Amino acid sequence: MNKNVIGTCPVCGENLTVSVLTCDGCNTSIHGSFNLSKFDYLSTAQQEFAFVFIKNGGNIKLIEKELNISYPTVKKNLDDLINALGFEKINETLVDKPSKEDIYKALKNGEITFDEAEEMLKEV
Repeated sequence: MNKNVIGTCPVCGENLTVSVLTCDGCNTSIHGSFNLSKFDYLSTAQQEFAFVFIKNGGNIKLIEKELNISYPTVKKNLDDLINALGFEKINETLVDKPSKEDIYKALKNGEITFDEAEEMLKEV
């Protein structure tokens, strides 16, 4: 039975490396020191969030709905994921934020909920 790869040592917390690769078809084994991807070092919750984020094309409203979490929780999980992958958080002052008019329009068109609009307006 195949199991998911773990990226960190359950004893000391250091990163793990793969030392043997084996072919299920012919039993060939390759020994060496193989690195895992950055995704293998994420927690299970972070991996699941990353897959949901990608599956939904980064659409926060769809992510909220699928995971049954709020906008601020989606943003926090995304920030945690960005950090865990070793990237710096984007300086949001440099990113175009929606204007009050954009937020009101999205609310009027049913693209966001009242609570989402309220959260977004706090950031404007």
